[in-house]
Amino acid sequence: MGDDIEDVYGDLDTDVSLEEFRDAVESKVEQMGGLADEETAAMLIAHELEDGEVNGVADVEPEMDEVKFIAKVTSVGDVRTFERDDDEDPEGRVVNVDVADETGSVRLSLWDEQAEGAKDQLEVGDVLRVKGRPKDGYNGIEVSADQVEVDNDEEIDVPVQDEYRVEDLSLGISDVNLTGEVLGTEEVRTFDRDDGSEGKVSNVVLGDETGRVRVTLWDDQAETATELSQGEVVEVVDGYVRERDGSLELHVGDRGAVEPVDADVAFVPDTTVIEDLELEDIADISGVIRSADPKRTFDRDDGSEGQVRNVRVQDDTGDIRVALWGDKADLDIGPGDEVAFVDVEIQDGWQDDIEASAGWQSSVIPLADGATTGDDGDDSGSGPTGLSAFEDGNDPSSADDSSSSDDGDTDDGEEVEFTGVVVQAQNPVILDDGEETVSVETDADVTLGQEVTVRGLLQDGRLRAEELH
Repeated sequence: MGDDIEDVYGDLDTDVSLEEFRDAVESKVEQMGGLADEETAAMLIAHELEDGEVNGVADVEPEMDEVKFIAKVTSVGDVRTFERDDDEDPEGRVVNVDVADETGSVRLSLWDEQAEGAKDQLEVGDVLRVKGRPKDGYNGIEVSADQVEVDNDEEIDVPVQDEYRVEDLSLGISDVNLTGEVLGTEEVRTFDRDDGSEGKVSNVVLGDETGRVRVTLWDDQAETATELSQGEVVEVVDGYVRERDGSLELHVGDRGAVEPVDADVAFVPDTTVIEDLELEDIADISGVIRSADPKRTFDRDDGSEGQVRNVRVQDDTGDIRVALWGDKADLDIGPGDEVAFVDVEIQDGWQDDIEASAGWQSSVIPLADGATTGDDGDDSGSGPTGLSAFEDGNDPSSADDSSSSDDGDTDDGEEVEFTGVVVQAQNPVILDDGEETVSVETDADVTLGQEVTVRGLLQDGRLRAEELH
């Protein structure tokens, strides 16, 4: 039977020695109480060893008894001490080491002598061969390492650097420092963990010159989101990259932080023109708000109250309705404002049209005047949009009629006439004619949906009504 054990062992690709394999077979035979001979037990042990081999870190599951893999060190933590109920060795030591391969990342826990050795001998960038026992940890799957050794002959294609930009992020890296502009923040949410404790989480969207990324803040870091303002520049310290719904996210846990910094970072959205939007796209769009509906509240199926506000946005190629959900319905944006809507979902709308939905995963970013209207010297021929279309004598009804600009032209403004539907009834009244929007100063009593014609002077982007009927 001894030869049978050696034959089974010979077919294995394993770091376990033949002596260790024999011991495991004998234990298996004894465990099964004579129900299996040595050859059967050897095949069972071989199957267990092969099950431990994973193709990548992403395949590690907490239900596995043991795993073996190769990964690169991306960070080495500090050695922590703790008290244990052991008279011979009452003080325990542990150090956490983050490792990653091309499929993902995982945290190793090294104990006692291994912990001391890791702090003195391991460096970021080292490639390790690991054997250990996986479990659910505080920030995801952790592997309690039984054996760890450096393998200088293996290469793992995972970048390790001091400072990252958004375009540098990839699945599996940790110890990430990244500086970006705050594009949006979300409220803190609470949840119940499996152990009965309460967790907290919030999100911040950051952007730099190379792109944008959603940052997830956990527990003690979650409140940071409430302290940040849109447009502020911050640095993420000791973040780690995870994947969610096919997109990369940067996570910040108890070791990390998000801190305001004095740095020059500018995010410029790479937007899709409205006429190119297609159903089910996740897109970035920008333009001038033509009209804004009042906020509406509604009851959800769970009994809570939700809210939504619709705005219509126009660029040089067309217009689209954008639904602002939740806290975004309270944003101080309205007709004439230039805005970018990031990560909106293109859905079926009314009357076979499409519309954009700005939910929790979206960001709404006010832009500087002229950012989307061609006022920066763009000679595309499409002309300005929104309220800027009325400036400098750009009456939409006579934009191509060069002979009509002298009659009412004075140093105090331009005489214009505009007919549109009332989309805001208080002063200033907002009118929309289906193509353009204008803000009108008037005390006239009008109602939402009423079609009116107004004549008066356009000054500082606002029409001062002389006649309204």
